[in-house]
Amino acid sequence: MADEKTPETPAPKIAPPSAAATGTNPAATTHAARPAPAPRPPAAPIPDLAGKTTSPASVGGAAAKAATAPAARPAAAAATRDPDDTSPLLTRRAWMGVAWGAFSAASAAALAATGRFMFPNVLNEPPQQFKAGFPTEYGTGVDERWKEKFGVWIIRTPNDVVQRSSGFFALIVTCTHLGCTPNYLSAEGKFKCPCHGSGFRAESGINFEGPAPRPLERARIVLADDGQLLIDKARKFQYELGQWADPEAFLKI
Repeated sequence: MADEKTPETPAPKIAPPSAAATGTNPAATTHAARPAPAPRPPAAPIPDLAGKTTSPASVGGAAAKAATAPAARPAAAAATRDPDDTSPLLTRRAWMGVAWGAFSAASAAALAATGRFMFPNVLNEPPQQFKAGFPTEYGTGVDERWKEKFGVWIIRTPNDVVQRSSGFFALIVTCTHLGCTPNYLSAEGKFKCPCHGSGFRAESGINFEGPAPRPLERARIVLADDGQLLIDKARKFQYELGQWADPEAFLKI
């Protein structure tokens, strides 16, 4: 019938061309599909041994170190400074060293001063007893030869105010006011204290002016075995207590 459709005939499958037809090598195709091998890394450079050898005469030895050291030191020194350290003279570390050194010195001095108080002061005083020579070596009046060394005046008088006799007595050179040392004024015939103006008569040691409350004290005076004057400051005699009448407060000659 004219209106009936004729069934469609399927198209024939076309086979791929063979390797022989195309003229290609299967092995070559397989190799072409593989990735290319990675390139080899470059050979390591030969290490530079300049400055690392132990022979001074070799290239890069001690001579190379000496040549390169000055240029490297400033950079290394600059790298060790803090960014905010702008001192033109010393680094912050150097200033800290100076500060700690000063603190240690001050601490040592304070410790030494503290330790000094642990030991008492030693005062070397002159001996209390001494020989003052023979009586014939003295003239009438005040003799000051022992004032500085032993702190006494030796007076030879023709008539003592207490013993009523000629002889010797020794006055201690200490003012009875506040302990100053009076001066002997030969022109005025007295002992005058430079501190507060006390005055003592040269022929006796009795006070007559100034604030001194009592006369000067006398020391023991006797004749030693060899005939010299023997002065003993360890024993003192006071006028206001009547002690000047003691036989050892005045040596009769």
